[in-house]
Amino acid sequence: MVFTVMAALAQMELEIKRERVNDSNTKRRDAGLDLGGRRVVFSDSQIANAHRLIEQGQPASHVARDLGMSRATLYRRIANLDAQQWLSTQQSG
Repeated sequence: MVFTVMAALAQMELEIKRERVNDSNTKRRDAGLDLGGRRVVFSDSQIANAHRLIEQGQPASHVARDLGMSRATLYRRIANLDAQQWLSTQQSG
């Protein structure tokens, strides 16, 4: 009987938490606030500008922080952009 009562309380707490989260998301959505999740994808021109800043001597960690991404993500995006540009030159030439 004790386990049944504890299970019922746990389920009730879970439902209350779910309601609070849903209410919070609804209020944030209605107010136009950020709901979290994955950031907006950065354009190729933003990544190219960041690459230019790094080549001019800016620390990569500062450039990445200003963009709101990690340094590793910035390097990966620069490598992907360079690969795309290389492929486009190979296909057009």
